[in-house]
Amino acid sequence: MSEMADQNATDGAPAKVTRRRFIMGVIAGGAVVGAASYRFLAPGSHVPAPSGSGGERLISLNVNGKVRRVDVMKQETLAWTLRYKLGLTGTKLGCDRAECGSCTVLIDDVPRYSCSVLTHTVRAGKIVTIEGLAAPDGTLHPVQKAVVDEQGFQCAFCMSGFIMSAVAFLKKNPNPTREEMAHGLSGNLCRCQDYSKILDAMMRGAEYTRRA
Repeated sequence: MSEMADQNATDGAPAKVTRRRFIMGVIAGGAVVGAASYRFLAPGSHVPAPSGSGGERLISLNVNGKVRRVDVMKQETLAWTLRYKLGLTGTKLGCDRAECGSCTVLIDDVPRYSCSVLTHTVRAGKIVTIEGLAAPDGTLHPVQKAVVDEQGFQCAFCMSGFIMSAVAFLKKNPNPTREEMAHGLSGNLCRCQDYSKILDAMMRGAEYTRRA
């Protein structure tokens, strides 16, 4: 009788939950929930606008010197349009709340966080992304070349935003001190926190720009 009770107690006891099992369970559960929220569409399928958005509207944008026609929603951000509708993925989405600067582009030579700019509001502007800096023959912009020469990055996720901000800053101040350059780039954040290397690269970029 005692043995049967012990056996029943063992059968009814929950399995030991290790830290590894717990983490695997959370990941698996999250994957299922996340997958359930997606609809898989065939190539070329139209993604309907969210209810109440007023639908999409065809507009023209001047991007990297070319006029591009694209359907956008009223609440659509420029970062979303550039990345997911025009395929310009050099513009990164980091915080998506105008804090990190990874999505920085130039609009009429002014650096802007594209995650906080509504696409339809910049129809009259000239937009430049990281893809539009190099010359038609593929020659890198001086700031881009400097970043490569100095290896001024680690993961490089933030680098396109830093480059765009530096290009705009050097148009106003082509011969900055290191302190001035740091101030000019203060709107951009690096998750790897390698600011010294970034500043080295941008100061070299200023030098290359003056020679160009």
